[in-house]
Amino acid sequence: MDPGRLFVLVTLEGIDGTGKSTLHKALAKSLEDFHPIFTREPSETWVGEAVRRAIAEQKNPIVEALLFVADHAEHINSIIRPALAEGKLVISDRYTDSRYAYQSVTLDGVIPKPLKWLQSLHNGWTIVPDRTFLLVMPIDEALERLKVKTGREHFERKEVLEKVQTNYLELAQADPSRFVIIDATKEKEEIVQFVSGAIRQGFQSSRSRRRR
Repeated sequence: MDPGRLFVLVTLEGIDGTGKSTLHKALAKSLEDFHPIFTREPSETWVGEAVRRAIAEQKNPIVEALLFVADHAEHINSIIRPALAEGKLVISDRYTDSRYAYQSVTLDGVIPKPLKWLQSLHNGWTIVPDRTFLLVMPIDEALERLKVKTGREHFERKEVLEKVQTNYLELAQADPSRFVIIDATKEKEEIVQFVSGAIRQGFQSSRSRRRR
């Protein structure tokens, strides 16, 4: 990561079942003294609701992908930019990399080079995270965790998750200074302590540079 860049936008990524959302909730307690903004994608806006409806209906993968991008635009406009302008720490449960990893699979065979297409839709206006924590684990273990969930989405099938996790790891390989890969099979407390400590150190360093 660029040492001159402020460490203020943190994202949590990983396939379903890796404990990403659980980590997001745990960080709210462990970092409460920083008063961070906790958010997620799809967002809680009306566009986010449209995304969830598109996922449930599974009618058109291109429409679904475009709704994800529209939701991201609204998320940035209504939450991310205002928070960053105030110098706040923002932690998002899923962000652009989820789109690149998941929609690249659903669009495979529908449009050529789906990853490049998706990335081109974001060029010039999205905000790249300062640090992304990627939780990874064996697919079968992730699916075992998902067994308790009802109404499984089309993203939560083994063949899909295998491709998605491969996509995530390729994204991390392409941007190693931003990504931190986390072994999601470790104990929850160990993961929370590590991620919380890394965010705390990075954000404190950012605040120190900003005061100079």
